[in-house]
Amino acid sequence: MDKLLHHISEAFSTPITNPVLVFTVILTIILISPIILRPIKVPGIIGLILFGVLLGPHGLNWLSKIDKVTLEGSGVDAIDLFSTIGLLYIMFIAGLELDMNEFKKTKNKSLLFGFFTFIIPIMIGFPVCYYLLNYDFLPSILIASMFATHTLVTYPIVNSYGISKHEAVAITIGGTILTDTAVLIILAVVTGASQGALNQEFWVTLGVSFTIFLFIMFGVIPRIAKWFFQRIEAEKTAHYIFVLAVVFFAAFLSELAGLEPIIGAFVAGLALNKLIPHSSALMNRIEFIGNAIFIPFFLISVGMIVDVSVLTKGPMALIIAGTLTLVAVTGKFLAATATQLVFKYTKNQRNLIFGLSNAHAAATLAIIMVGYEKEIIDENVLNGTIVLILVTCIIASIVTENASKKIVMEGHQHDTHKEHVEEHEEQILIPIANLANMEPILDFATLIKSKKSHHPLHILSVVPDNEEAERNTLNARKNLDSMVRYASGSETEVEILTTLDHNIGSGIGRTSKELFADCIILGWPSATSFIEKIVGEKAESILNRTNTNLFMCRLDKPFLSHKSITVFVPPLAESETGFVYWMEKILRLGQELSLPVMYVCGTRTQRAIETLLDQLKSSVPAGFSNYEDWDNIYGLATFSNTDSLLVFVSARYGEVSYRDSLDGLARRVGRYYQNQNLILIFPSRVENQHIDDYENVQMAPIFRKISREIGNMFNKEK
Repeated sequence: MDKLLHHISEAFSTPITNPVLVFTVILTIILISPIILRPIKVPGIIGLILFGVLLGPHGLNWLSKIDKVTLEGSGVDAIDLFSTIGLLYIMFIAGLELDMNEFKKTKNKSLLFGFFTFIIPIMIGFPVCYYLLNYDFLPSILIASMFATHTLVTYPIVNSYGISKHEAVAITIGGTILTDTAVLIILAVVTGASQGALNQEFWVTLGVSFTIFLFIMFGVIPRIAKWFFQRIEAEKTAHYIFVLAVVFFAAFLSELAGLEPIIGAFVAGLALNKLIPHSSALMNRIEFIGNAIFIPFFLISVGMIVDVSVLTKGPMALIIAGTLTLVAVTGKFLAATATQLVFKYTKNQRNLIFGLSNAHAAATLAIIMVGYEKEIIDENVLNGTIVLILVTCIIASIVTENASKKIVMEGHQHDTHKEHVEEHEEQILIPIANLANMEPILDFATLIKSKKSHHPLHILSVVPDNEEAERNTLNARKNLDSMVRYASGSETEVEILTTLDHNIGSGIGRTSKELFADCIILGWPSATSFIEKIVGEKAESILNRTNTNLFMCRLDKPFLSHKSITVFVPPLAESETGFVYWMEKILRLGQELSLPVMYVCGTRTQRAIETLLDQLKSSVPAGFSNYEDWDNIYGLATFSNTDSLLVFVSARYGEVSYRDSLDGLARRVGRYYQNQNLILIFPSRVENQHIDDYENVQMAPIFRKISREIGNMFNKEK
């Protein structure tokens, strides 16, 4: 018994040395921190740092970076290893999540704001640190550059208010790229100078190595990544391991080039930005593992370094903390005010820019940690920076919340056009025919689904209503379970539906009406016999029995093989009820895949599309090619290329934009473009405005089909 008690007391002696217990304590902190601090509105990033302070060597001394807590045989401290990974992870995700299309759209204004938010805090910070706080030249430069950074901690707030596409938000995002990159380069120069290596050779070496580094990261890595994602498409685990390997390779390469590893991680995010859609399963894995393990480890380890007692050892520590916080807030406010004056923004827009750019977190921590480890700055600055982060995050949250509310009340939210579908109520139905083709269709649905909708994706199987219906229903549900597992990889919620019906089209149509579905996503129609083509193939049966937007997809190649999206829009498509809906979905797809969209259409349709693009304030690059001879569908081939995702907009029979040349479009384009991904869109229509009540036999369509099929027998289509 004594031996047991001795063993227990030894295990719980402080600091804790048992690696299993250390990990248990840290995981418990990660678990309970948001639960405890959420009610008092303390940001999660601050909560983890505070727990690190409380349980670290300068607090209760439960956790300590000591030699006994090691990875066996490596001699590397486990907490230190995980925190290093977390620091790199923060910078990688920052580069990965930047909307490059939004940056390109507002690049001139972003450049000016980036200049203001970089230079103004430095111009204030350097004299204060050098003359007022009496720091040497290099520490003053480093601390001043820290003031110039900002992290978009409050971005989720503007997103929740529906103003994420507001111009003030866009230029703030663009400015983040510029100011953080510039500060990271300053960090490389300062660390080089601190080691006494700031001579001509240093600059030449830095210039050459930085150029080679950028060439490898932007010229070589994306090509390798694209090849890997295409060739190893089925191995989802391998994708994540590959991305992780790229991050650490980039960090190591950056170190070889004389830069800090965090620059490499940030550049790795930019390099892979276009290859990893923001709504993809891979992106979800990256964010999930980072936010669950690595980043919290880093934040806790930061808290472990902080010695709160320093703040009580004299007025100097408090003076430094207060001064740093005041300078940081003032610098960002003046930068936002300068931007307001130049672009004639309102007070609320100014406050929105200030709120978004005032929060100092990831990059600030990264810079100060490097400076502290290199002994460029002292404990006072490190502790003062923790206070700065806490105060600026709280101020940023309050200011952004108030500014967002007022801008919405002014009517500046991006949903200024009349919505056909309320985004938060969107319902998507995916009827299943072939399980082998379902994964890319589910990926497509995840990419275009409204992020505001709380409804799951509905996956439907229509079971024939016969004597084996019960057994077939059980088999259908069992088969669809694999789709649930696949969807869980991207945290996409799905609902499995099975229905009994003698007719597949009837079953889909009935379920669509019961769900009030806004969109139906189907696989590409398979080849059918002559008789089926005449009296009602499945695809046309579904079209006739539904009124909602319908997407037919053939997605045999991975999305990252595309360099653009080409949309063929027939005359008067802008007059269809579902015009706004499918336009939004194509733009969302372009944004997720970071691809430009080329519209092939007539002059009148082009004007309507341009008007809608202005209303939507989309950041996706758009171009136009004129085509007027829509009775000759094969003439569209001159506008397509093998690197494009081809989208054909059609119409149901009897609708305003329908024409005979669109009849049987799926069969014809499917045969002509055999090696390309295709999407065929049928916009929604107003219910009961068509003569489709006799779905199985429609006289006019039948005669039209008979004449066309007989004609095809004598005139083979090319």
